[in-house]
Formats: sequence, structure tokens, C-alpha cells
Amino acid sequence: MKRPFLLFLPFLLFVAGAFVACEEVEETGKYDNWQPRNEAFIDSIKAETGDNILAPTVDAANDMKIGKLYAIPVSSSSYPSQYIYCKKLVENKDGERPNFSGYHSTVSAYYYGTLITGDEFDGNFDGYGSFDRNIPVLSLPENGEWPKEGKWPTVFDSPSTFTVTGVIIGWTWALQYMRTGERWMLYIPWQSAYGSSGNSSGTIPGYSTLTFDIILNSIVE
Repeated sequence: MKRPFLLFLPFLLFVAGAFVACEEVEETGKYDNWQPRNEAFIDSIKAETGDNILAPTVDAANDMKIGKLYAIPVSSSSYPSQYIYCKKLVENKDGERPNFSGYHSTVSAYYYGTLITGDEFDGNFDGYGSFDRNIPVLSLPENGEWPKEGKWPTVFDSPSTFTVTGVIIGWTWALQYMRTGERWMLYIPWQSAYGSSGNSSGTIPGYSTLTFDIILNSIVE
């Protein structure tokens, strides 16, 4: 009675092996040509941004239009001339801006980070990702409650606390333009993120362009 099952056993093992092989090929293929694909993604953001370059002044930050892409010049010792790209989703003219260092340089924020594949690599709420280009106009929270339209943190989500200089370079530059209560999308090329090596945990490969949905919750100190 058991012989028919034994006859099918080699076939079942073959099928199982085929599924494993397919998964391995799919996983390997996800990161094929990773650097040129990531650079093509950020080039598409750059083309959409056009000549909208933000000067490093308060007036320039105040004049930003909601839903419009802007380029922020970024400089570092490794890559002296770069741009990150941002789009303001929610404006709060009464909010405060954090400082680069010292007093008022520790902030709390909600964020959601994705790769160009749309895969989340980190975050503390379910926000918008790299595939979301047509994000609706959003409104400020009222009476301490998040709006019902769009993606917002839930009662189970908590903001993270960090210093302005304790994050990747792209974040450091963007945070100084943001006011508390504002929500921005950030598109950060690999040169202003984790470079050619990726992050230490391996969740972000080298040469990764990162997309962030950030809500600057408050200035802690």
C-alpha cells in the first residue's frame, strides 16, 4: 500500500527543489544592476524637479510650495557636490526648525523608508514609499488627532528620537529646512545615504537610493 507514495517521492523532491531554485533566482535578480537602476531612479526625480533648487536660507524654505519637488544642495567630504530631493506634503507655518547642533538639535519623528523596489527597510509607521508619486494633498492634524484621509501613524505607532547630526547626511540637511508638524517626502541618492557599502545590518545594499516619508513630530531639546 505504501509503494505508490514512494514512487511519487522523487517527483515531489524535484518539485520542491525547483521552487527553491526559482526563489533563489528571483531573490538574486532583485538586485541585479543595482547601481545603474538606483541612479536611473534618482535621475527621474531630478528631471521632474527641474530648476527648483533651494538656497540655504530661511526665506527659500518659507517659499516652498506644497506638492512641488525641490533639490537641496548637499556637501560632504566624500562627495562635495550632490543634491537630495524633497516634496512638502504638509505645511506648518507655526512650527519650529531644529538646529544643526547644540540646543534644539534633538528631534522626534515618524518615518517610513523604502528602496527603489518599494520594499520597506526601516520605519515606525506605514507611510508612502518609492512607488507613490501621486500623493494627495494632506492636512495638518487637528486637536491631536491624525486626519482620516491618507496614510498616517496609528495609536500603536511611536516616533523615534535622534539628533540632527546623528543620521545620514541627506536627513541632516533636509531636517534643517523642516518645521515641526510638517511632513515631507525625501529622495536621497546613495552618495548622501549609505554610500557604496550599504548599512551595517545588511538591509540596505550599497548604491541604494532611499525614499523616506517623514513627519517631524517635535523638537525634544
